[in-house]
Amino acid sequence: MIVEYHPSIEDELKEIINFYNECSQGLVGEFIEEFNHQISLISQSPQWWVIIEDNIKRSLMRKFPFVIYFREIDSNRLRVTVIKHQRRHPNYGKSRI
Repeated sequence: MIVEYHPSIEDELKEIINFYNECSQGLVGEFIEEFNHQISLISQSPQWWVIIEDNIKRSLMRKFPFVIYFREIDSNRLRVTVIKHQRRHPNYGKSRI
């Protein structure tokens, strides 16, 4: 499965990494590891995840309070559109869909 990322994902990840850097160096590594693991799970079985609107699906990270939104473009490709804190406004990133 090919995974594409919306250009804003890079900025969101930098913001999250900067925050966890201020908290603890170890948290950054744990976050990145979990994020990569979650993307791997999504790409292996995109049909498992909850559809929240149209063809947008949601995946909750287990150890961190973040949600990943993505959509299947075709049977071999998906696009990650948003990664956001669960307490962020529900409409955050909706324009990328």
